[in-house]
Amino acid sequence: MANLINRQDLDFILYDVLGVDKLISRNRFQAHSRETFDAAIDTSLKLAERYFEPHNAKADGNEPEFDGQTVSMIPEVKEAIKHYADAGLLAAGYDFDAGGMQLPSAISSACQAIFVAANPSTAAYPFLTTAAANVINTFGSDLHKQQFLAAMLNGRFSGTMALTEPDVGSSLGDLKTSAEQQPDGHYLIHGQKMFISGGDHELTENIVHLVLARIKGAPAGVKGISLFIVPKFLVDVSGQCTDRNDVALAGLIHKMGYRGTTSTVLNFGEKGDCKGFLIGEPNKGLQYMFNMMNEARIGVGIGATMIGYRGYLSSLQYAKERPQGRHPSNRNPDSKPVMLMEHADIRRMLLAQKSYVEGALLLCLYAATLVDDSETVSDDAEKLKAKGLLDLLTPVVKSWPSYYGPKANDLAIQVLGGAGYTRDYPVEQCYRDNRLNPIHEGTHGIQALDLLGRKLWQNKRAALSDLLQMMHSTLADVTNCEVIGELSVPFKKALATTSEVTAFLGRMLGEKGPDTTLANASLYLDLFGKVVMSWLWLKQATVAVEKLGGATDDMRPFYNGKIQAARYYLRWELPEIEHQAS
Repeated sequence: MANLINRQDLDFILYDVLGVDKLISRNRFQAHSRETFDAAIDTSLKLAERYFEPHNAKADGNEPEFDGQTVSMIPEVKEAIKHYADAGLLAAGYDFDAGGMQLPSAISSACQAIFVAANPSTAAYPFLTTAAANVINTFGSDLHKQQFLAAMLNGRFSGTMALTEPDVGSSLGDLKTSAEQQPDGHYLIHGQKMFISGGDHELTENIVHLVLARIKGAPAGVKGISLFIVPKFLVDVSGQCTDRNDVALAGLIHKMGYRGTTSTVLNFGEKGDCKGFLIGEPNKGLQYMFNMMNEARIGVGIGATMIGYRGYLSSLQYAKERPQGRHPSNRNPDSKPVMLMEHADIRRMLLAQKSYVEGALLLCLYAATLVDDSETVSDDAEKLKAKGLLDLLTPVVKSWPSYYGPKANDLAIQVLGGAGYTRDYPVEQCYRDNRLNPIHEGTHGIQALDLLGRKLWQNKRAALSDLLQMMHSTLADVTNCEVIGELSVPFKKALATTSEVTAFLGRMLGEKGPDTTLANASLYLDLFGKVVMSWLWLKQATVAVEKLGGATDDMRPFYNGKIQAARYYLRWELPEIEHQAS
């Protein structure tokens, strides 16, 4: 059985650090309890271990194939998705009345994390579907919901988002896909989209594409982009499939990772009869799509975290079981070799992985609690604060795990040595899968531009001010702690450096303009992310110290491990920002 996640760690983050069980006091979650939250996580673990993880390597070695007519893939993928849908997980966050579980985002995100750890490429299909369904639920008309929503949430239909074009890439304002309104109100769509994950397959009755296109006569740039529902099969008012729409698969793209997820080039309107249905108002498509993109960005952060986490646990297990070499002081060739775990450099690499993946898991689940707060907290000011913090941190949530998750996988391969390069162990596939995440849903550079060019300065820097205030509060808690009080010194210095650099860049933006200032964006994102991660590690360490006092013997190593990881990160990783700032 695969070791997908440390359940002790997940419970610690959810309940001890984030206090997610307190959400049951809110109206939306009153029907729930710690027990129902745990039941959802337990169900996810069972399904992931039984139906997702066993074919992870098989799907990697047997990519989907296209014969010119249909896409074929190993049968285990369809079976896994059926069990996922039957368990109600596609609608985990939806109202009970809509057939959902009405779970908090923090719990549904924890469930999502487990499936990605088990099998990233198969998990991608339902996750894309839920994200597309959320856009239709938020911005679609009653007819759209009637036709598509229920079928997507029960697994009959799947969903995609179709943004990227071959000659455009991430520059969405330059997209060429067109839409022309017809007398009966629908639009004819014409264009090509590329790198569309889940764009064609035989896993579901229908595929609902959310397509960005420009209505003829619309303004140039991002202000003229609209969003359309373009189904593979047209449907009647009750949501039953009728005729094949003019959406054609031009071919499959073969990637280094996520090989079980179809990556497609799609042609819309080859025969001049691709029907699309406008979501919301014209020219607001990018605004609507960002609802899905921001959700997907948090999902990418979770995915990068959990692929890194899977590699960490695999290398940890190997290091505990593999005897090799002796301590430098032992010169007796007849003595028994020690386990890899006993070598200092192996412990260093494991500790670095631990600091990356356990820190990133808290980062992603903290973002999920901000989603819950922005939607369900009763105080309007607190709602606004949560939304601002979520907007500010989304670039970090997407990019920090996507950068350091693959670094963790790289270290996992190194721990295994020569065995790490072979397919006998999962770490080489983890690295290949995870290397896609720095590009998924906006590259590291795009997230950096978003942070430094927009998010920092919104609402007169209110969210940044709120975040710094929380960090200073944590600093005050740590300063007087005997066990980890020394960690307040590097963190206090880092906060001062961050404030100074941010103020400097703000002035530079006004004086020299965006072209010069934003050349620093990627470096700033990494600096900012290290400070956020240090804050989160201090929070974990603070709770661990509190728990350590009354801990049982079997829990002491866990809490001490948290404290040691916090010390490592703040002493060795955080000081890198001083060089970056200079």
